[in-house]
Amino acid sequence: MDKLDRLFRVLRAGGIQRGEEIQRELGISQPVMSRLMSEAGPRVSRFGRSVATCYALPREIVGLGRDAPVFRVDERGCPNRHGVLHFLEGDGCWLERKSGSGQSFRGLPPFMEDMRPQGYIGRSFPALYPELKLPGRISDWNDDHQLIALAMRGEDCVGNLIIGEESLDRFNAGKPQSYARADYPNLATGALAGQPGSSAGGEQPKFAAYSEGRHVLVKFAGGDGAAADRWRDLLICEHLALGMLRSVGVAVPSSEWFDLDGMRYLEVDRFDRIGRQGRCGVISLYAVNNHYLGDKPENWSRASKRILDESALSMSVADSDRLVWLDTFGDLIGNTDRHFGNLSFFAEEARELTLTLAPVYDMLPMVFAPAGANLVERQFAPRPPTALNLDLWHEVANHALNYWSRLCEEERLSVSFRRISTECRDTLARFISERS
Repeated sequence: MDKLDRLFRVLRAGGIQRGEEIQRELGISQPVMSRLMSEAGPRVSRFGRSVATCYALPREIVGLGRDAPVFRVDERGCPNRHGVLHFLEGDGCWLERKSGSGQSFRGLPPFMEDMRPQGYIGRSFPALYPELKLPGRISDWNDDHQLIALAMRGEDCVGNLIIGEESLDRFNAGKPQSYARADYPNLATGALAGQPGSSAGGEQPKFAAYSEGRHVLVKFAGGDGAAADRWRDLLICEHLALGMLRSVGVAVPSSEWFDLDGMRYLEVDRFDRIGRQGRCGVISLYAVNNHYLGDKPENWSRASKRILDESALSMSVADSDRLVWLDTFGDLIGNTDRHFGNLSFFAEEARELTLTLAPVYDMLPMVFAPAGANLVERQFAPRPPTALNLDLWHEVANHALNYWSRLCEEERLSVSFRRISTECRDTLARFISERS
């Protein structure tokens, strides 16, 4: 086996490597290494400069080639070149930044985790763009499928990055259409039928719209029966939970609910959009965990402590404490849907991420959500204080108690849900009393 074949074997086995590592593995000098790389030509990709140069085998994606440009949209809506994403053999990639050092990733970069089509809105993506020839279920996609989707039809993703020239051209060519609330019934019907929308995640029926000068996510509930009535109640509960959090100084997006043509709607402002075209960078706890924390902590509270200990991440102690506060509040109002995709940070894409807690969303008593078309009897079972929240548990518990009391008094909730709220208020009051 000649040196060139051995070089390919080393890179195929070890992925992206520094020159000195390759020299050591092949037992060659630097001048021999230079001649070898010259012989390899474009069959080997090179990143960085001088002694910090790294090498890897390129990978070609049908329709994209070996790389894709990455653009960042600023708060005014102006896109700027951010870098180039190079595809590498073994499903890795290298982000070559326009300014600053490059970075290698095993799999896709963390910022792409939140950009990909997902959840209720994302499920319709393959049917909307059959020309991309992607698998019909997004759950069956691999990294290449996600790259194709983002590079070809990724002009309206979560956050402020755009991948690929075609997606950038689509962003530059189009302005978000403005809708009035009178349009919402048609948008809801379209969403149910699989019409296009942004890639915001989540399974509850929703659509994205630009309405009255702001970008909003609009959840909706309609139809007849106990399950439909429960979803209507929960939309009000979410609005009231955001209001409760705002009253105690927690950052939350603006929200408003209303009924129209037999449907109930909840508008929630998007915090990754500024004005008509402007954007800001965000990253979910899900993406942070997958790339930086290695294994999934049990809950938001433990994740907050893990972030503080991770050298590649920076977060204030105040935000860490706020995360524990929110985790505790969610538990005490019956929010059983505190998964890692339901918490985000403001963060610009960089080698080291400085995380700032973004406004809180999807905070409501999901323990009482229907299962499909059926109501399931579930018990509200708050957890006692833990070592992580011992110092703040009683404070948070009293705010949660006030929330349940507010629901008891909300005449626009159904009689049955006010009864449930009364039971939860009494359960929590006893729970607090037993620990006082």
